[in-house]
Amino acid sequence: MFNLADYSVKNLVERITDFVKSQNSDIATGHDWYHIDRVRKNALYLQSQEGGDKEVIELAALLHDISDYKFNGGNEQLGGDVSYNAVISAGGSSETAEKVRIIVNSVSYKGANVEDTTTSLEAKIVQDADRLDAIGAIGIARTFAYGGHVGNPIYDPELPHKLHNTFDEYKNAKSTTINHFYEKLLLLSDKMHTDTARLIAENRTEYMKNFLTQFYREWNNDF
Repeated sequence: MFNLADYSVKNLVERITDFVKSQNSDIATGHDWYHIDRVRKNALYLQSQEGGDKEVIELAALLHDISDYKFNGGNEQLGGDVSYNAVISAGGSSETAEKVRIIVNSVSYKGANVEDTTTSLEAKIVQDADRLDAIGAIGIARTFAYGGHVGNPIYDPELPHKLHNTFDEYKNAKSTTINHFYEKLLLLSDKMHTDTARLIAENRTEYMKNFLTQFYREWNNDF
């Protein structure tokens, strides 16, 4: 994957950054390099406030979408395997690579009524960082970008939202983009692990609620 001789003047994080940039060409679903970089910056800010292993957190944030099940045919473990191999190939230790693998495989949202499996502080910080980028103004933009990509309608008042009880139920559901707010986005504030992320999420959640109020006004021609 890497020719380490070509990266001799770069540290592990810089090598992984180069790798992620080389692998991430998607620009249409909201899962592009800029999303990765925002999550990395979110994670580093949370780490500065909450603690944890900075290198592991940054590596996991960079690699958290490297082989997302939504785009790799549904394999939920492949992202962790790719991440592990990337860290090893870039000169990282097997201990660091394993920590990153565990985090990457636990980051994804799995449904409203599915309990999070994150245990370490590092995993909680990366998951919070990813979730912060799913809400607020950028979260709204990303949600509609992804909804359009997978062919979801914007809204159907005849199709109610559903709070999913299993990951399989959540990932295989066909819904609308507006329903996604109720099935995931508006729930994330209460699912944040760290106090720092929770405070940020409260403001972004209020912004989304205001957006939905305006959306329904316009949908119903409420002048």
